[in-house]
Amino acid sequence: MGKYVRALIITAIVAVVAFVSPIKTEYILNSTFEDISTYSVIVGKVINRQRQPVSHAVIHATTDASGDPVAEAISQNDGSFILHLPDNQIELTELVINRPHYETMHILLDQDIAAQLHTDAPVILANTILFPDINAGFWVATAVFTFVLGVIALGRVQNALAALAGAAVLFAVSYLGPVWNSDYYIFSFDEALEYIDWNVVFLIMGMMLVIAVVEHTGIFQWLAFKSYQVSRGKIWLLLTILMIVTGIASAFLDNVTTMLLMAPITIQIAISLGMHPFALLIPEVFASNVVGISTLVGTPTNILIGSYADISFSDFLVNLTPGVILAFIGLVLYSLFVYKKELHTDQSEHIAAALYAELERNAVIDKPEQLKKAGWVGAGMILLFVFGEHVHLLPSVTAIMGAAAMLVWIKPDVEEIVQAVDWTTLLFFMALFICVGAIQEVGLVNVIAGFISNVVGDNLLLAILALIWISALLSSVIANIPFTAAMLPVIGYLTASIPGAESKVLFFALSVGAAMGGNGSLIGASANMVTSGIAEKAGYPISYGYFLKKGLPALIITVALATLWVLLRFLVMQ
Repeated sequence: MGKYVRALIITAIVAVVAFVSPIKTEYILNSTFEDISTYSVIVGKVINRQRQPVSHAVIHATTDASGDPVAEAISQNDGSFILHLPDNQIELTELVINRPHYETMHILLDQDIAAQLHTDAPVILANTILFPDINAGFWVATAVFTFVLGVIALGRVQNALAALAGAAVLFAVSYLGPVWNSDYYIFSFDEALEYIDWNVVFLIMGMMLVIAVVEHTGIFQWLAFKSYQVSRGKIWLLLTILMIVTGIASAFLDNVTTMLLMAPITIQIAISLGMHPFALLIPEVFASNVVGISTLVGTPTNILIGSYADISFSDFLVNLTPGVILAFIGLVLYSLFVYKKELHTDQSEHIAAALYAELERNAVIDKPEQLKKAGWVGAGMILLFVFGEHVHLLPSVTAIMGAAAMLVWIKPDVEEIVQAVDWTTLLFFMALFICVGAIQEVGLVNVIAGFISNVVGDNLLLAILALIWISALLSSVIANIPFTAAMLPVIGYLTASIPGAESKVLFFALSVGAAMGGNGSLIGASANMVTSGIAEKAGYPISYGYFLKKGLPALIITVALATLWVLLRFLVMQ
């Protein structure tokens, strides 16, 4: 058989073993097709108990003569490997597979395999399952991640500092621990960086730059003041309009930025009307968390989910918007009821002329040309978010392109705009990805996935309900960003193992539960904590108990309504 034909056959076999995944050039180990003809080949795939691929496993071939390795390969991101044997006369006896945090696997090679290798025919092994090794590294990574979550939940330390400290401890243990015991190894610095989702980091950074440019035009203050004018002093109508404005803004900006812009003017309007700001402020932040779910860029949790599961801007828009509208209507009705004493009065005569004039003066769009240019760029970005998936355009690329276009066209003070980027948030995300990567590396995520899988089995309905409500309730205790980041690989496993879940319904269930669950407590969502900080600076601190009292019923109402839509969309309309 010609060497080129044999090379083509080997290439086809690798494609089948990798389940039609693209095979990287590293598999060839810098060999040309001419070189392949001089090798016997063993092809295989390494997976874990959840049938997920295991990368970076080292595969050795050994012989009886010395027991020393005679060939070596490393499994790739899809778990596949090709082991090249330089001399087909070597009598191989076993393959040894090593991977930190997994038990060493020994595969004995029988006489049939040896005979096949002597004929230069490639040997195709069945998938090799590696079992987790629960060692010291497992418990260290688990303890560090639990500690980081606890610190974030208590709010005693800034989120970024908590996550960065956790990452530092993980690195210290990984590099210093093996001096005493190799079981303390968790991951290397290079391996940790692989867990950082740079698509998320650059998407957030790009959107922050865009928002910093738009904010200087005064559009957000203008919208808030116009909301008051349209309501004609009817506070129940003002609240409804503010919730709509906040919700729509949160669908195209992230909800943290929306509240940073809307909260100060809302507090000012409330004080001018002689009413407590909470009656406007709390429903606003509820609306921000709920409506933001309808787009990829509306919530930090959606950004994480979209990047991990390859869910596009239009996917979120089509699959979740009807449910979001239903939940939003329920939220508005709930807010009008719970604050009825503050809202059902006519305050049109209560605002002083001087205060009204100050509000009107602050709500002037003083840079209309910049706003017009920003509007054109923003429209182009929305089109790219919606249709860019057809040319494999990542959302992060669209955000960076939009930010660059605004900076070049509008020509603001670049240093001032760059300073407006919340680098602390970006640092938080990167450090958090490393902490979550640690529990993935040591196998904790696989343990959690196995537990949930045992509970829901292959029942898609039960899985949807469990994920929505567990995510919602836990996100009211644990901040929803780290919770979502930790759950993504779990959902990835469940999606691959439960029949009917290939529609990515479980990722949408996580989106609904995590974001709407953020309304359950003050620490549930970043937008809540940002709003609380602004209110406290204005002299109106929001207590944990007050937010819980108003937020938990809002969580139940909105999640219940959104759940109805998810079930209708993915179980009835499919």
